[in-house]
Amino acid sequence: QVQLVESGGGLVQAGGSLRLSCAASGGIFNAGGWYRQAPGNQRELVATITSEGNTNYADSVKGRFIISRDSAKNTVYLQMNSLKPEDTAVYYCNADVRTLFLTKNYWGQGTQVTVSS
Repeated sequence: QVQLVESGGGLVQAGGSLRLSCAASGGIFNAGGWYRQAPGNQRELVATITSEGNTNYADSVKGRFIISRDSAKNTVYLQMNSLKPEDTAVYYCNADVRTLFLTKNYWGQGTQVTVSS
């Protein structure tokens, strides 16, 4: 059974940093990224990373957030620096996970990030 388990969320002051982790179990992390959803808003893309390590960022986080992966740990990270109150949201990990017979897309359960002003 494939699971994506997120960790690292919390409360931080504006200007601070957090690092989110998303560990995949039951399969091999292939490609994926982070999305976020603030109250009353639609879920939006934050950053993605391909199987080759190519990255893509939302304009709102470029230069502040860094997505990376550790294939040995089957984990993807989101380093968030210079956090702003508008970064407050539930952050979700999304990944294409490869098992023995197929590759499917999965979502994590979400982790709350709150940035105080």
